[in-house]
Parts: sequence; C-alpha cells; structure tokens
Amino acid sequence: MFPAAALLSLSFFAIAYGQQVGTLTAENHPRLSIQQCSAGGSCQTLQRSVVLDANWRWLHSTSGSTNCYTGNTWDTSLCPDPDTCARNCALDGADYAGTYGITTSGNQLSLKFVTQGPYSKNIGSRVYLLSEDDTTYEMFNLKNQEFTFDVDMSALPCGLNGALYFVEMDKDGGMSRFPTNKAGSKYGTGYCDTQCPHDIKFINGEANILGWAPSSNDPNAGTGQYGTCCNEMDIWEANSNGAAVTPHVCSVQGQTRCEGTQCGDGDERYDGICDKDGCDFNSFRMGDQTFLGIGKTVDTSKKFTVVTQFVTADNTTSGALTEIRRLYVQNGKVIANSKTNIPGMAAFDSITDDFCNAQKQVFGDTNTFEQLGGLKQMGAAFEQGMVLVMSIWDDHAANMLWLDSDYPTDADPSKPGVARGPCPTSSGVPTDVESQSPGATVIFSNIKFGPIGSTY
Repeated sequence: MFPAAALLSLSFFAIAYGQQVGTLTAENHPRLSIQQCSAGGSCQTLQRSVVLDANWRWLHSTSGSTNCYTGNTWDTSLCPDPDTCARNCALDGADYAGTYGITTSGNQLSLKFVTQGPYSKNIGSRVYLLSEDDTTYEMFNLKNQEFTFDVDMSALPCGLNGALYFVEMDKDGGMSRFPTNKAGSKYGTGYCDTQCPHDIKFINGEANILGWAPSSNDPNAGTGQYGTCCNEMDIWEANSNGAAVTPHVCSVQGQTRCEGTQCGDGDERYDGICDKDGCDFNSFRMGDQTFLGIGKTVDTSKKFTVVTQFVTADNTTSGALTEIRRLYVQNGKVIANSKTNIPGMAAFDSITDDFCNAQKQVFGDTNTFEQLGGLKQMGAAFEQGMVLVMSIWDDHAANMLWLDSDYPTDADPSKPGVARGPCPTSSGVPTDVESQSPGATVIFSNIKFGPIGSTY
C-alpha cells in the first residue's frame, strides 16, 4: 500500500475501538470455506470464518453504552490516558451484513463500500480469515506454494481498492503479548502493515490517544503518536481500472509499535523501519496499458481467477524466496502475466530482486525494498506465518492515484513510472466516491492454496 501519508486511509462511520469485550451485540463470525490443494490437484474444503477489524467496531464504556470515541475525538472522561481507556472501554460484536455490508455464502465473500445501517453510515471494511477454532487467525506460509482466488471487481470504480493481502499479525491478535488486550483475534485486534498506520485506536493493548490529532479531511479518523508496523505482501490491490501485486518488507519481524522516525512519516518516509513503497508489479505502470481493465486481455468487467506463486531457491518450503509469479484464468483460458515494456529495463514478467532493482533505478525511486532485505525478508515473514486480509477502502491521503492514475500528480505523465492507470488525476476524492458509488462492491471467492500448479 502506497499512500504518501502514513495514515492507512480507511474511512469508517460505525466507530468503535477497544480492548475489553462488550456484551451488547453478539459476535457471530460469517462462515467462509476455502480449499487446501495437494500436488496431484485434489483439493480439500476447509470450513473457516472471517472477523471484522477492531477499528470498525462500536467502542463503549464497560458499564453501559456511552461512546468512548465519537466522530474523530476520544471521550476524555473515559479515556484520560492510554491504560485507563483500555480498562474503561469495550469492543462489541458486529452486525456484519446490516451495519457493515459484509456477507458470505459458501466460498464467497462480498464487501460493500457504503452501508446505511440502523444507527450509522459505514464506509469500507477490513476482515481477517480465522482458523478452524473460529477464534485465532489462520496463519499462512506460502513459500514454494501458490495462492489463488476469484475476484469480481466490475463494480469498483476509480478511487476504490478491493484488496487481498497478507500481514505479519500475531495469531491471537496480541492477547498473549499484551495482557491488557482482552478482546484479541476473536474481535479483530492487532492490525499492522508497512505503512505503520497511526489511525489504529489501540496498539499493544493501549489506547493510541497520546498526541491524537483528528484528521482534517476525514470526520471519523485521526492519528495518534504511535504507528503499528509489520511485513506485508499485497497479493491484490485493485479496481476495475488497474491492479498491483506488491511485496513490502520491514527491518523487524512481527507486529511492532513505532514512534518518531521509526514510523517513516512525511519527509522521513525512507528513514523508517518499513518499506512503504514496496516493489510493485502494476501492468499499466510497467508499460502494458492494454493488459488489465474493462474489455482488455484480463477483462475486469467480468469475474476472473488470480494465481500468485511464491518460488524458492531450492523449490522447498524452507528455501529463500526468490520470485513471485502471477498468472490469470478467465473464460477457461490461462493468461500469462504481462511483460515490462520500459526503456532501459529487460522484459520481466515476475517479481525478483533483479526486477525490483531495475525498476527502482529506471523510475528513479528510492530502493528501501532492497535495503530492508528484499524477497528474502518477505519469505522470512511467511515463515513466521501471515494473516489473510480482505478489504474495501478509499484513500484520504492520495485519492488512490498511486494505483489507478498519474502519480505524483505534479510529475510528467510521460516519465516512466508516473502513469499507473487510466483514471483522471481529479478522481478518487473520498467524498465524491462515497456519494457517487455507494453501491460499489468487491466479491472474493474460491480461495485455494497449495503446491505450485495445484490450484487452477
């Protein structure tokens, strides 16, 4: 994820954040089946479930229903300091369909962008895959494996992101490391990524209220003194106009709270502990503007299959990660990934350290991906285990222009690397997207994982 601001700009109106557990709404996780495949191509169905991120939940006093956080400010009587706030405030259960527009059916997950609930208007959502115990996160190690899913994003316009990715969260959402976190993974706690987001209301079991600054352009979000960082593998960040696959790495393992320069905010973007730019393969940005989009080779007006393969040096699950390959399947046809068509670059069709180094050099970008360990570090994160995230969001920091338009907007679009998609630079303003495309939806389905070549 690329926004130039440290804010992970997911907007939310049904606000609630906390670490205690409330009892006013029952928490029933929507069921979602996935498949684990074997080398022969046979696949076993696994019954799993998804859980809503804690940042979207209703947060109220443990003794009643008084909000601990309203709009983009904290209740100072309930939350005078981080520890007291954690004791006084409880996360409650979620009405997944009615409040958040999250529905499942068999192997299909649907995330609706705007949902007018009984008490509030909700914008976007983020869910995690739970394991068979319906309480802790499912942990993935995809080295020498492939991960496959179907996606329908025909109803995702410019400025939106229907994302499927992995982050190095704790299996229990941080409960065992941080005893003040009483809610844990069952209630979607413990998020982190390489943007080191400061908008997470509870980090390491404490309220992130120190230095809290309400957002100037999002009436329901703000930023605290701390960010929460970890390795991130963006399998899919996309709308109907473009897509990117992007590994990001950090110098640390596991969810890590940051402050100051560590977080890499603003002018210190390249001084932090995480690689915020990542090493992205976006077909449009890499010189093939006919490959993915409405009516293109991969036709985003219809459902298709996305296959991502994680190749290791010795073709084992313990070897060093050396290559990330991508292919698609649509209408029964396997479609090879596009090749780079950039002057000064070889014709790459996958992500390797050589590709990343060549891309950064030709585009004139800072190569923090290499500096922080490159693909080997990405593989090390998978060895620790990574959590599957699926979300729909709009971008209050950069209007998603880094994904689907010309970015930076003050750069010459003819310069290699600036043009990332066909959307106008005036697109993606959250207030516009929210008012013009409230029904926008992304549908993920048919999730499979297994040895390379087994899932499609």
